[in-house]
Amino acid sequence: MQEIYINPPFIKLEQFLKFCSLVSSGGEAKMLIQGGKVLVNGETCLMRGKKLFGGEKVTLDVEGENQIFKVAVK
Repeated sequence: MQEIYINPPFIKLEQFLKFCSLVSSGGEAKMLIQGGKVLVNGETCLMRGKKLFGGEKVTLDVEGENQIFKVAVK
């Protein structure tokens, strides 16, 4: 699990995926999120604008392999 530090009190899910370089565009993030490939705190999240706060875990399922990231606030 990687910790990703953010400055503001929250970051939107779509922005978080781009910030972590997991996707190269908002369209790619949208496809992953709406395709059910992104979990927030263990639950599938279909909202691109979901606000992520410190301590939350984001799991990205790519080709059967899970990548887990923890949101941390500086």
